[in-house]
Amino acid sequence: MYKKILDLIRNVFNNYFEFFVAISAIFIIGLAIIMDWLFFLQACPMCILTRYVFGLIAISACVAMLIKKKTLGYILIIISSVIGLLVTSRQIYIQNMSIEEIGRLSGCSMPFHTQIEYFGIIEAINRVLAGGPSCAEDGWRFVFNFAEWGFIFFFAYLGATILKVRNH
Repeated sequence: MYKKILDLIRNVFNNYFEFFVAISAIFIIGLAIIMDWLFFLQACPMCILTRYVFGLIAISACVAMLIKKKTLGYILIIISSVIGLLVTSRQIYIQNMSIEEIGRLSGCSMPFHTQIEYFGIIEAINRVLAGGPSCAEDGWRFVFNFAEWGFIFFFAYLGATILKVRNH
């Protein structure tokens, strides 16, 4: 049984890597949206930004599927994963700040899409990454919170893609 599972993992890794990355990233986004709806959660702007980065990973994986030169797609997945690690690291850092430090943050004062409308995409991202009290809320937790799970998945994408590039 153990050997069959390992063979399945090797087969998926060698033959369907890009497809698996794209589907898993889309699944994570869908799961987050469904959980918001089911548990009446309100995603903070940084959580929304994290979902966009998962979308960027899915798009990068689709690029890797569609072009013959897979290395470009893998580089895009690596860059997207690093961006995701940085965003989730920032959120985890904010979640572990003291109450006084959180009170001094003011970046997440309005929804992400509203910030884009008012300030443009670059300034909106800067404001979201500055953080705020809504980004410090732990909200939902299943062993880890959403930011911590995101960090784990971004790290897994990064590690698997680097391994894929080395074996390519």
